[in-house]
Amino acid sequence: MNRLVTLFGGGGFLGRYVAQQIYKSGARVRVAQLDPRRAFFLKPLGGLGQTQFVTADIRNPAQVAAAVRGSDAVVNLVGLLKGDFGGVHIAGALNVAEACAQAGVGALVHVSAIGADPESASAYGRSKGKGELAVREAFPDATIVRPSILFGQEDHFLNRFAGLARLVPALPVIRPKVKLQPVYVADVAKAVAAAALDPLGHGGKTYELGGPQVLTMHELMQWICATTGHNRALIDVPDPVAGLLARLTGWAPGAPITWDQWLMLQKDNVARDGTDDLRSFGLLPTPLAAVAEGWLTSYRRHGRFAAKSPY
Repeated sequence: MNRLVTLFGGGGFLGRYVAQQIYKSGARVRVAQLDPRRAFFLKPLGGLGQTQFVTADIRNPAQVAAAVRGSDAVVNLVGLLKGDFGGVHIAGALNVAEACAQAGVGALVHVSAIGADPESASAYGRSKGKGELAVREAFPDATIVRPSILFGQEDHFLNRFAGLARLVPALPVIRPKVKLQPVYVADVAKAVAAAALDPLGHGGKTYELGGPQVLTMHELMQWICATTGHNRALIDVPDPVAGLLARLTGWAPGAPITWDQWLMLQKDNVARDGTDDLRSFGLLPTPLAAVAEGWLTSYRRHGRFAAKSPY
């Protein structure tokens, strides 16, 4: 337990899985986030004295520097789907990278996303791309990890659509032909932890992590309906209608899709051919059906005893 790994956003969806992988290595974990109380559930998952907590807003350089101090490795997991993209994805990422460089941290892992591009039409993709450039400038040996859409028991993607399928007779499908490559959150966590603990093997590299299946949005909705036992009609929403919906209502709380999310969906969310991926960590990506049915059965009318509906 001589090594200390600081996780910015360690109490989030991906962060909790990364923390558990770090625990297995025997290293100590420092969880840094806006409200550390939301990460207290991690403490019993580690050994006695293996977890510590600190308040840190990555937009605050002084708080970031204090959180990084004494760390052997740092992982930045903080990200937004809407809100202050520039402050979090660019300025915040730069704060973390600069603090790591100044403190002499041995490894930095920056979690970005497939589709990160400084020239992206969406503010999310653009800020992610600019954040990567800022990190590389301040800490050239950083490992950048770009996952596709994450799925797991606590996700807000599969669970969201499974919940809808249980309630409504038909599901509208926005951008039905866009391609997705959902990746299991535990697989990504193993890769992130490996990169943090082995900077000689992974430092300076960029990885794009996707699952073993590439599905269209329509195919994914079909699979969710079949797995949860709800034979729902799928209604492909024409692009002009979906775009207008995003433009006119995307600003409202609880809107089905924001304008920026609509722009993100204009491109496939899949790993590029020839890029380093999960296999570079000695990992085989986990198929959806291998794990997701374990928790999606709760959305069936009679739980795990119900039969699945055909597509």
